Amino acid sequence: MIEIKNLVVQIEDNRILNGLSLTVNDGEVAAIMGPNGSGKSTLSYVIAGKEDYEVLDGEILLDGENILEMSPDERAAAGVFLAFQYPLEIPGVGTMTFLKATLNAQRKARGEGELSTPDFIRKVNAAADKLEINKDMLKRALNVGFSGGEKKRMEILQMALLEPKFCVLDETDSGLDIDALRIVSEGVNALRAQGRSFLVITHYQRLLNHIVPDTVHVMSQGRIVKSGGKELALELEASGYAEYRTEAA
Repeated sequence: MIEIKNLVVQIEDNRILNGLSLTVNDGEVAAIMGPNGSGKSTLSYVIAGKEDYEVLDGEILLDGENILEMSPDERAAAGVFLAFQYPLEIPGVGTMTFLKATLNAQRKARGEGELSTPDFIRKVNAAADKLEINKDMLKRALNVGFSGGEKKRMEILQMALLEPKFCVLDETDSGLDIDALRIVSEGVNALRAQGRSFLVITHYQRLLNHIVPDTVHVMSQGRIVKSGGKELALELEASGYAEYRTEAA
């Protein structure tokens, strides 16, 4: 379970999160929706440990442990995974080399042995087949020359291999066509489990037609202003965010 308590965050003296509190239970898929500038991506970056953000107050507890006291790699080893809105291209770093190094680093941090090369290749190929990832992609530099949909599939492949406890999807639907959205969503749904929670950040209902959330939270001006069931996303799609901007003011 992840529990965020009274989180206050700023960057360059600009306050972005204003006492945000949120709980996501084991096995739960929670969606956060809200207008541009409400702090959704900032929340994802702070959870993952991105530099430059100054935490003024609050805690982020993963199974009772405050991850704000951990480095980004320690958070990843503890089970935190962030799928970026715009995955980076990394020229010169082979996709398979990256995947193997990442997976074995995680296994080492968890006290597990490294995978042999044959076992690693079988594991990657099985996950890639489910996500309809062309094997040629695995032979290229990480994300270099990939389409938007291919980059998102690659992130879900990483998530499938690392088996995190808490997955943050920051506008994963951004730039995806209908087919890519379906494939990525099916990959996410296949990873839903009692011991794994998701925080899905999105502007639009269409993603939540594929990744059906247990709870939906509205974020405005740096805090959660309303929570409800999946039907809340339909209300937002129909009426927009105007009333919630007023509530947060």
